[in-house]
Amino acid sequence: MKISNEFGLPNLDLDNDAYFSQLRQKDFSRLDQEGHTYLDYTGGNLYGESQLKAHFKFLSEGVFGNPHSINPTSMRSSEKVDETRAAVLDFFNAKEDYICVFTANASSALKIVGECYPFGDEGHFLLLADNHNSVNGIWKYCELAGGSFEYAPIRTDNLGIDSISLEEKLASQPDKRNKLFAYPAQSNVSGKKHSLDWISKANKQNWDVLLDAAAFVPTNKLDLGVYKPDFVSVSFYKIFGYPTGMGCLLIHKNKFHKLTKRWFAGGTVKLVTVGSPNYYLTEGHERFEDGTLNYLDIPAIKIGLDYIQEIGLQRINQRVKETISYLLEQLKDLKHTNGQALVRIFGPDNIDERGGTVIFNVFDPSGKVYPYFEIEEYAANEMISIRAGCFCNPGIDEANYCISNEELSNYFINRDEDELFDMIELLHSLRGAIRASVGFITNRTDIDKLVKFLLSFKDKNKTSNPTRKKAHAVL
Repeated sequence: MKISNEFGLPNLDLDNDAYFSQLRQKDFSRLDQEGHTYLDYTGGNLYGESQLKAHFKFLSEGVFGNPHSINPTSMRSSEKVDETRAAVLDFFNAKEDYICVFTANASSALKIVGECYPFGDEGHFLLLADNHNSVNGIWKYCELAGGSFEYAPIRTDNLGIDSISLEEKLASQPDKRNKLFAYPAQSNVSGKKHSLDWISKANKQNWDVLLDAAAFVPTNKLDLGVYKPDFVSVSFYKIFGYPTGMGCLLIHKNKFHKLTKRWFAGGTVKLVTVGSPNYYLTEGHERFEDGTLNYLDIPAIKIGLDYIQEIGLQRINQRVKETISYLLEQLKDLKHTNGQALVRIFGPDNIDERGGTVIFNVFDPSGKVYPYFEIEEYAANEMISIRAGCFCNPGIDEANYCISNEELSNYFINRDEDELFDMIELLHSLRGAIRASVGFITNRTDIDKLVKFLLSFKDKNKTSNPTRKKAHAVL
């Protein structure tokens, strides 16, 4: 195998098929050795063995201490954390305009915005109906602070933005001083890419923009020198698999002052006293990095970014696009002998509007749908890793099954607690779907195995009924 770089990766002159075939053999051989068909890259990317070796070398050859000191081991840790912070900003072309705050994950990054944004009586929060629950939950902060909030709908045909409605909502609330609009660059469920042009459109009407980039950046370039959202949430394991438990919040320097920290912790203050209840917060990224940073894992982020850059994000993007196109072609061709579609695909038909994710349901010859949790269980028995449920994004699910706001409101009246199965029964509507997502290491053999599995349902009538025991996934 010809190699040409730091991680010993395949020669970049190879065509995509040859390159990724060699890369899979070198760094991801465990997939084939253990018989895995891994199609859950949106849930979590896979790490290459080269990343682990590089990080182990870093750990085994160095001595590192808690960064909050000027002793030699602490200073060494601080240097490596600073190098990684600079690498993150460089990766997103954000060095000039953004501050990078390391967090435990993308949800923690979003929580910072929710806790610290100045909603109050003069605040308004606008969300796209296609949002992860970690974004949806921010409306609770807004409500508790006395602000108002509303959702912008998505289209049921392609799960894209209802542009007319969003334009109207962005033009509303002219008297509100603090307006925050949140949306994902790419849906974590359907893979639908939402235009980054909405950032400048919202900014021009005095909205601050929170961009959830977690599902977008693993396979797409986010150039923050071109597009300038005010706040960006990122999860690193979604990009390169290792380490887990690490994310960041990128804050535009012009909007840093708008996030008011409402408490302090170790590492976030310059001065605090007990005898007099006063304190001074730090000025930069340290303000939001509570306690001791994960100084041993943070350097692995730089290793991961270097790894991705050596492969090439453009090459990764093209590979994922080719693979998801092949998957969609195969799924669309699946039919029962009577002509009934075996699967129904949700989301955009245009491949340029979709990332490496597809959601679908499986139907029997009479058109009855198989519960998603049954399909997931059968797939697991075949060593196929797909994901099923509502994927912490109820808005997509409600759009797919045309569940009205009135039906949802009526359901929650006089209910303090309930479960998914009861909602299915009382609304007379299925919830959830099956999600297959591909990564740069996915090959056609993986897709063919999934298709072969789905063909096992061809011409078979559904006989089982969903049970409370099986309905384990939550909204």
